[in-house]
Order: sequence, then C-alpha cells, then structure tokens
Amino acid sequence: MILLIRHARAGERDNWSGDDRRRPLDERGRKQAADLVDALADYRLTRILSSPYDRCVQTVEPLAQARGLEVEIRDELGEEQQLEEGVELVRSLLDQDVAICGHGGLSDALVGVSQKKGETLVLDEHGHVLESIRP
Repeated sequence: MILLIRHARAGERDNWSGDDRRRPLDERGRKQAADLVDALADYRLTRILSSPYDRCVQTVEPLAQARGLEVEIRDELGEEQQLEEGVELVRSLLDQDVAICGHGGLSDALVGVSQKKGETLVLDEHGHVLESIRP
C-alpha cells in the first residue's frame, strides 16, 4: 500500500526570493506535517521516500522520526522529473508499504486526482485510490 503525500503548505512561490528547492514549510505546513504522524498511525510503513525539495522532506520528517525510519531522497520525485520518472517510481513500489512525498501534479499524472497541500492518498497494490486523508 502506498501513502502518496503532497507536501504541506510552504507559502506562496511568488513570495519566495531564493532557490525554490529550498522553500521551507510555513507555520501551517509545519502543523500539517506534525499532524501526519497521528493521521497515518494505522498504516504500516517500511520506507519513506521524498522529493529532494526542502518542503517535501520537512513534510515527512516528523513521520519518519516517529517511525524510526530514514527519509530516502529521490530525485525522480522532484518537480522537474515527477511526471515521468516519479510516476514510474511510484508504480514500481505499489507492492510495498511506503510513504512517498512529492509535489502537486504527481497524483494527477498517476491516478487522475488533484491533491491539496498536506493531503495523503492511500493507494492499493493496483494503484487505485482507497481513501484521502487530510490532517
């Protein structure tokens, strides 16, 4: 089962003057990330993968810490590669119990569903959406 997580809120891209890959979660986003720990408590996880963008890593860090897992950084989940290489990566992991954090657009390309920031889609081993979780 895959927990497909869109990164939590990180403010507006237009209001960030630095490298967008370094744009961090804002206060609301940090709360969304912390809330994922309880919201996803009933799901077994063996791995947590993330886009290398700071906002994605920060979204799953509390979950990883709570589970005693390392966040695996995967370039395929970055904004530039997610629509092809990211989709391929997620499909290759459908038989595993993993959480994957990416950007807007990944779920659209993978399952035809747009996610809100901080939202998790639970996918079965066939890539079908079983439920949506919003902490």
